[in-house]
This record gives sequence, C-alpha cells and structure tokens, in this order.
Amino acid sequence: MRSGLAAAAVLVAVLALSGGASVDPPVPRGFPGVVPAFLAGAKGAGDAHGRDRESSEWAAIRRDRRWLARSASLGAGAPRWARCMYRRSLLVLRALVDPRSGAAVAGARVGWAYVWPRDAGAVAIAFAKSGYREEARSIARFLLRLDLDAAARFDRSGEPVEGRAAQGDAPGWVAAAARAAGIEARPPQSDWRGLADYQEKDGGDYLGNAIASGISSDALFESPRGLTRAAEDPSSGLDSAAAWAVRPFPIPPLYPAARRTLLRLVAERESRFGLLPSEDWRGGDDPWTAPTAWNAWSLATLARIDRRGGHRQAAAADRNAALRLLGDLRRAATPLGLLPERVDARTGAPASTTPLAWSHAFAILAIRELWPARR
Repeated sequence: MRSGLAAAAVLVAVLALSGGASVDPPVPRGFPGVVPAFLAGAKGAGDAHGRDRESSEWAAIRRDRRWLARSASLGAGAPRWARCMYRRSLLVLRALVDPRSGAAVAGARVGWAYVWPRDAGAVAIAFAKSGYREEARSIARFLLRLDLDAAARFDRSGEPVEGRAAQGDAPGWVAAAARAAGIEARPPQSDWRGLADYQEKDGGDYLGNAIASGISSDALFESPRGLTRAAEDPSSGLDSAAAWAVRPFPIPPLYPAARRTLLRLVAERESRFGLLPSEDWRGGDDPWTAPTAWNAWSLATLARIDRRGGHRQAAAADRNAALRLLGDLRRAATPLGLLPERVDARTGAPASTTPLAWSHAFAILAIRELWPARR
C-alpha cells in the first residue's frame, strides 16, 4: 500500500514539474532554494527505502515546520483548505528563491528558471506580508541591482538573458518589492509607452505598464465595460491587470473602474478553473492561475475598503467574487497543491510550468487579505 502511494506521488510530481503532457519535455534545472518535504519525498520515492529514507523525510518535515512557524498566522476563521494552500505556497516560494543571492526564479524548468522582476517582486511582497522580512529584503536587494533596461529576465547572477526586451512594468514591481521589504527604492520610470507588458507580446501602450508606472487617471483606458488593455483602444478588451491599480500599486481614483473590470471578468469567465489574462488574449482558452489569484487579492482588498466605508452590499459582492476565484485556484491545483502557470480549460490538468512562483505569491496575498489575523 505504501509503495503504491509513493509511486502515485512520483507520478504526480513528475507531471507537475514537467508542465503536463501538452508541453515540450523539460530539462529540469532544479530548485535554487530549500525543497520542501512534500516535493523531496515524492521526488525521491522509489530511489531508496528503509530507515535512512524515513529519517531524511522526517528531518525535512521538521525543517519545514520550523520555518513555517515563523510565518504570520491567518485569522481564526480561515478554513482548513486556505491554511493548507497558504502553507504549501510559502514552501514553494522558499524552494524557488536562492538563499545566497535572493534570486527568485519563476519556475524550476528550462526557460522559466530565470528572474522576471514582476514575478520576483510579487514573491518579495508575499514574503513581507507573511512575516518573512529578511527573505523579502534579500529578493528586493537582488532586484535593485538589476539593469532593468537590458532585458525582461535575468539569470541568478543578475546578468540579462537575451531573447526578450525590457518590459514596461519592471521598475514598478521592483519599487513595490522594495517598499514591502522596507527598503528605500528609486521611483518607477515614467516612460512606459511602447514597451511590452506582462503578456510579453509586441510593444505598445498597455494598462499594466501604465499602472505600474503610477498613472493617476483611467482616461486612456476607460470604456463603458471597464479598463481595456491598450490605450485608446476599446477593442483590445478588458485586462485583468486592472487589479494592479488596487494592489500592489494602489491608485484610489482608479478603484471604481478596476472594480467594474474585475467583477465583469469574473462573471463572464468561461472556465471553472480561472481567468484568462485579458479578453483580447490570443494564447488559447486555457486559464492562467496568476491572473486568477491577483484578481482575488485585489477584490478581497476592495471588499475590506468597502466594508470600512460602510458599503456592505459592495463589500459582499467583492468578497464573494474573490472567494469564487480562490475556488477556481483550488480546482486548478495539482494533488500536491502546486499551481500550474495555466491549466486545461475543460479538465484542469496542468498545461504549463508547475509550480509557478507568481501564482503562489498571489495566492498567499489573497488568502491573507481574506482571513487576516486580528491584531
């Protein structure tokens, strides 16, 4: 029985780390940080048996528990599944951060084992909000050393990686990471136009880049339905990056338009496993876990703001939408609790790199916002 469970764990881990059957076979680069026991045990299952293996597994479990004991707790009302997702996500982030340099890689797979400023910035914010201030500071210091004009991604030494040009949201994410970690940072660049955004397509004037650079008006991106991806182009469709105007780049004048955008995206989603990055997304119909999670974070934040302002009906609508998105994330997670970059729209099977740091970081932030500990 035990060997059967171990074999199943191996299969799940292999499928998760490979990105699923629908993508090219990976050449694993490994995790730069401390691999959690639930992955180390599955990864090593079948390689060795007996007391030595049991001893090493228990040692890894104790190590994980000691590290998790440092985390900021959730509120008493947090359900068991949320606590499990929270702890599992923290351990995944720990595994994807190099403890020597502070390099937070997007995933343990060739092509993803690089540092994108927005991915790493989200990891730093999640660590800072969860009580791991030193880990957050290490990541922020790494990011502040990068030449953000040189490329979109960097290796673990901080050298730019060829193939993708600089993207317009990077300075904003680095500044947000530094603020969360309590480090004084340079302000984001003001010229966000003409650069690629988080969708990593051609350059343009995009909502996500504008928000990360601190725009104060929605005039360029407004439409009757909400905030569109491209400036002065309603046909570009609503963009889930509207959530960034709530968190992590709070721009209160944009809150009403951001709320309208996010609620419509949630209401009109076509899969029970999450959201597409935007309505104009041309990369297929498979949901992406990171936009699903960052929308949950911002909607949960809006619910808190509504509640404090006495707007109970709006608060309930925002919170319910956030909870629906976390339900999508639960369905998209693998049996090991890992969040793929994207999943099959019909089956929820992993369709890309798993686990993805960005997705786990936003899941942490959404859960903490929904079930904060009382001070």
